[in-house]
Amino acid sequence: MGILSRNPKEEPMHYGEVFAIWSHVLSNNGMIAAYQTLYNHTGDQELSKIIEEALAGIEEENKKLKDILKVNGVGLPPAPPERPNARRDDIPVGAKFMDPEISAKLSADVAAGLVACSTAMGMSTREDIAYMYGQFHMAKAQLGAKLLRLNKARGWLVPPPLHVSPQDER
Repeated sequence: MGILSRNPKEEPMHYGEVFAIWSHVLSNNGMIAAYQTLYNHTGDQELSKIIEEALAGIEEENKKLKDILKVNGVGLPPAPPERPNARRDDIPVGAKFMDPEISAKLSADVAAGLVACSTAMGMSTREDIAYMYGQFHMAKAQLGAKLLRLNKARGWLVPPPLHVSPQDER
């Protein structure tokens, strides 16, 4: 096993890469459970499809990440049990997440995921891991664009106060 050999998969992972991948799987496990629950609360069909797409992406990420951990002899983080499907109408109104709240949660998670992927890319010495995180980053950016479009179309986007300089008021 060469430290900087020509085959990145033969290079050892450093502790930062191990922690980034392990914590990524742990976070994804929590998001899978959360999104399965939020899916039950969703009334908007387009938002439901985006949640399905997000879940498929997270599960695909986990498959790749877990394979890397297993090959390198790293134990996997715990995962909560899969959430059952429920009918939206069976959830009491006061206990139900609203579609704008669900979309905001997904948007925030995508934004945090973009930062996490960029961080992992920047710290990686193994090219295969950096490339993998680059792919994750692109998929998250595309999902974020779909969420932004949906938020705007539905009127769910709450922009921060706009800054108008005194020169603009003339």
